[in-house]
Parts: sequence; structure tokens; C-alpha cells
Amino acid sequence: MEAVADTQSSVPEKRTYLVKEIAEMLNVSTTTAYAIVKEGVFKSVRIGTTIRVSKKSFDEWLNSQGI
Repeated sequence: MEAVADTQSSVPEKRTYLVKEIAEMLNVSTTTAYAIVKEGVFKSVRIGTTIRVSKKSFDEWLNSQGI
């Protein structure tokens, strides 16, 4: 009998966060998270109506905050 191959494809590591996820991680309101993004504290990009925040940029900023 042949072994069944693993059919699960590996999911690439997440490279962006949604503003809602930023708000949850910082334990602030979504409005506050949007205000922080608007300040340009970390890199973000608008795709249609959605804002995506660079995971690397956000993580570096968060680490620099001593949190």
C-alpha cells in the first residue's frame, strides 16, 4: 500500500496586519489604531478600502517602545 502524501500546502508567514489586529494587540480602540496608522509611525498601504500595516515595521516599532 502506498503512503498518502501530505496534501496540506504550507501557508506563507503573514507579512501584514489589519488595523483591527493592531487595535487588538495594543488594546486600544479601532479609531485610535487608525489615528496611529495615520501618523505614519509604521509603514502601511491602502488596498482599496483596506489598510494593511507592514508586520515588520509594526513589530520593530513595538519592540522600540519597550513593550
